[in-house]
Amino acid sequence: MILWLPLCGWAQTLQTVRGTVQDEAGRPLPGVTVLIRGTGTGDATNEQGNFELKADFAKAPVVLVVSFVGYAAQNIPLSGPESALVVKMRTSGMLDQVVVSASRIEESIGQVPVTVEKIDQRQVNNVTTPDLVAGLARFKSIDVSSSSMLLTSFSTRGFSSSRSDRVIQLADYADTQLPSLSSNFGNLLGTPILDVASVEVVHGPASALYGANAFNGVLLTNSKDPFKDTGLTVRLRGGNRNLLDGQLRYAVKLGERVAFKISGGGIRADDFTGRNFDATSKLLEPANNPAGSNLGYDAVSVYGDAGNTFGATGGALNGKTVFLPGFSEADLITDNNPTYSVKVSPSLAVKLTEKIKATASYRYAATNTTFQAASRYRIVDAGAHQGKLAIEGRNWVVRAFQTRDFSGKRDPLTDGSYNLGFLGGVLQLQQATGANGQPVVDANGAPVSYATRYFGTYAAAYNQAFQANGGNADAAALSARTTANANAPVLQPGTQAFKDARDRIIHNPTPGQGARLILRSVLSEASGQYNFNSEIVDVVVGGAYRRYDLGSDGSLLEDTRESGRIRNYEYGAYAQASRAFLDDHLKLAAAGRVDRFQNFGTAFSPRVSAVYSLGAEKQHNFRSSYSRAFRAASQDAQYIRLDVGRAILVGNVGSGFRGYTTGLATQLPGILAPTRTADLAALEYQSPGLKLEKVNSGEVGYRGQLTSKLFVDLDYFYSAYDNFIATRNFIGNLDGSRPTPAQIGAAAPFRFANAALPTRVIQINTNVDQTVKSQGAGISMGYNFGTALTLTGNYSYNALITKNFQPGTLSFFNTPEHKFNLGVDGLLLERKLSYNANFRQVSSYTFESTFATGTIPSAQVVDAQLGYTVPKLHTTVQVGGTNLFDSRNFQVYGAPSQGRIVYAGLLFDID
Repeated sequence: MILWLPLCGWAQTLQTVRGTVQDEAGRPLPGVTVLIRGTGTGDATNEQGNFELKADFAKAPVVLVVSFVGYAAQNIPLSGPESALVVKMRTSGMLDQVVVSASRIEESIGQVPVTVEKIDQRQVNNVTTPDLVAGLARFKSIDVSSSSMLLTSFSTRGFSSSRSDRVIQLADYADTQLPSLSSNFGNLLGTPILDVASVEVVHGPASALYGANAFNGVLLTNSKDPFKDTGLTVRLRGGNRNLLDGQLRYAVKLGERVAFKISGGGIRADDFTGRNFDATSKLLEPANNPAGSNLGYDAVSVYGDAGNTFGATGGALNGKTVFLPGFSEADLITDNNPTYSVKVSPSLAVKLTEKIKATASYRYAATNTTFQAASRYRIVDAGAHQGKLAIEGRNWVVRAFQTRDFSGKRDPLTDGSYNLGFLGGVLQLQQATGANGQPVVDANGAPVSYATRYFGTYAAAYNQAFQANGGNADAAALSARTTANANAPVLQPGTQAFKDARDRIIHNPTPGQGARLILRSVLSEASGQYNFNSEIVDVVVGGAYRRYDLGSDGSLLEDTRESGRIRNYEYGAYAQASRAFLDDHLKLAAAGRVDRFQNFGTAFSPRVSAVYSLGAEKQHNFRSSYSRAFRAASQDAQYIRLDVGRAILVGNVGSGFRGYTTGLATQLPGILAPTRTADLAALEYQSPGLKLEKVNSGEVGYRGQLTSKLFVDLDYFYSAYDNFIATRNFIGNLDGSRPTPAQIGAAAPFRFANAALPTRVIQINTNVDQTVKSQGAGISMGYNFGTALTLTGNYSYNALITKNFQPGTLSFFNTPEHKFNLGVDGLLLERKLSYNANFRQVSSYTFESTFATGTIPSAQVVDAQLGYTVPKLHTTVQVGGTNLFDSRNFQVYGAPSQGRIVYAGLLFDID
């Protein structure tokens, strides 16, 4: 339909403009983009630095925009045709960059009102990690958390996780999350790497312009324009861990009005595997034993190692908890841990008029990976489809997109994603077989599970050894463990029985019987923005409507296939006014947004800011801002219903819950008998339904050019959070009511409770009744010696001021207090040889999650890349790697260390 729109207004009198683009030393620069401002008409310089284009001088002057990665863009007005124009490009500095993310309009990075990091195309090409998001760790105040090789989340200003649920990630303003999990799988659904023009990261609250989920930051990826950046680019790499990586981008103009591009690629490798055998924190498993205990213990990277707290019928085991031998991550994925990511993204752009452009695009992405949230999930052939339409003019834009995620085929007989925790647990509940290979039954002929047989054998052996050894508990535990392992073993990995049971469970989507994870949610959004520019004030207004249709067939959320998807919506509108004073040296701005939520009512997010620039060229810029932002719990947190054995995770958007703190399990081990009400009164717990979390944040900063070659950016922030959303464990009824003593006794031991029973250990998201405060600062510096050498360095400081949280509360701050980067890069041998290297050091810190809590050790990581270009062949030979010295590099507690990856390859680039 777009292609058949009337062709009008295109009759022009065109005249030729020819010229040459050179660097500061007078050498020709190939590949420079030369465009006529306000149009898609342009050219790229050849190997001699020459360009030629046609321009209409009827409305002179015509302005040429000359841009090239690593150089400051130039605007050259022409009153008439030129045949020998010479353009000299100077190396760009920090203040030459233009960003759009901070205020949703183009502005100089020096005069942005908040802290922003821009990663240009050259820096994107220097990223050595398999996933783009993981490579952002080398920049100031950006933290990354990798659950596996290709699955990384990012955060700013603390409260990091493997999910990025306090920030939003956008590709050309389309959200890249998988809606079922409210998570971005690294750059899976983002812009393909060869199509990335730049990446912008807004630090801190941005709800005033982006909505409530832009609580601690925004990551915006801008793609290349097919009208301006045409040609074919192909990148091929291979490396250790069986790494194979192929990427492609092709863009072509079909006349002056239509342009087409397609980009994408695939990467596969042998993923890292979780091997953390430390004891799970008692915050998550109060009855846990120390690592190595002969009573057994719940280990972080072991699944199915469930515990049974014995009561009086256990004899000498009364009050003790015995844990099953479980299965490692390698056992459950059969020690075959391939990971891959594949995506394809075609788009068509059409100039409807000289000032209006429409773009239709589609993106498909799929992956094999391991994701960590409340459990570890093996993601098999999962991904998303995303369709998008955008129409934009000079000062307005309308966009709409829809994302549909999937988790492999829905056919139970084919591979699909699954929950490792469920898989391990259900394996233990399979009917046991004896030494003769026959199924084991009890005296009544009922099936006996591996778990029941093991615990029964252990208890009998323990009590016998306890008496024989004069009450020596350690000797009894050792004897019982040895006897149970020999006479009542659990399923053994590698056997046919294990394989058959495993395959049956991972293909079974029935909650409580299988481990299949089904994702089938839909995210739809429509938005628009209009810019009013006047001599008095510049105004931006916009709005958006977003709707989730959440579906998991009961494997993750409280939906069922019969009930259909869960619908949830939110919408909002925003406005921003800004004005420059004192000959553009002072810029004041105010913005505000009103959002309406289906589950949380209405919220208002304001932001006010001031930027003062000193110097004739505004080379010293001082900024300050105040923001208030709101955060809703993630969609899966609002509607989750996930039984992980030791607890059941449920949503909390209703009227709340009443129950008892988990201290009850410590004071009354086993909880096997009805308990007096008087004993419980001091342990009562009550939580209302969730409310929006709110943050008030102030920041000050400086960005400037101290000398012609030295650039500095520094900032400090202070944030105070109210209605802070954290997790709590308690003992309660699933309908929200407080259980009676009889219900508590009937439900114990909780980890083996019948799903039909109302009383469980319940985990919810809830608001903490205290103000949570944090602060931080960062500084980055760069010294440019010329194209041959640039030195960069940055330091980040983050601290959680609030220390005394309510018992059982997890804050998920998960951020190193100190982080340091030092980098070098440059071009040698007439720009044919490129190099870059980065050293990163991160201090040790505590990582909290609903899956595992523990200490992340300090890390020192070195990344580097070297490239040599053969211009006549349009080819660059590349070698490089990340974590070259294979040091410990844990980023998520419970996930594997991100080890060494080295590669070699070729980059073909034909304009």
